[in-house]
Amino acid sequence: MDVFEAITNRRSIRAFTPEEVSKEEIEKLIDAARHAPSAGNMQPWEFIVIRDSRTKRKLSVAALNQRFLEEVPVLIVVCANELRSGRGYGSRGTTLYCLQDTAAAIQNMLLTACALNLGTCWVGAFREDDARKILNIPKGVRPIAIIPVGHSAEKPEMRFKRAVSDFVHYETYSK
Repeated sequence: MDVFEAITNRRSIRAFTPEEVSKEEIEKLIDAARHAPSAGNMQPWEFIVIRDSRTKRKLSVAALNQRFLEEVPVLIVVCANELRSGRGYGSRGTTLYCLQDTAAAIQNMLLTACALNLGTCWVGAFREDDARKILNIPKGVRPIAIIPVGHSAEKPEMRFKRAVSDFVHYETYSK
């Protein structure tokens, strides 16, 4: 699958089969993530791979009771190491660059998962402090997203996408 197919075919999946996801597949996702661009090549990402059902249950509660997180074979919690970005860029690194960098890494993971015929969803709705406690995440490292990874049990249709002409502005912003 080429990159354009992955971009247009990727969907947010919230229903998964019980089929396992291999360690090799997870490593491919993380390898793709580490190739994302990052400010000053700081690479501020940290990944926590979760297969334990009790931990998944706790995270699903922290994620505002999104119960599908309990039923997926693997969760990957993507974190931003604010301290690493801050060393290179001060407050802009800790408040912006580390978020941009981890977002790029997440997108690489999602597109790679699509190319591997795996389903994923970018879950950003969760109580950060609860996730931090559940996973024993140290200060200075911020959980950014929970990514469920599994084999899709659904085939969602493409949702409405705005026309390019609605949001592209040449030379000046015009509405």
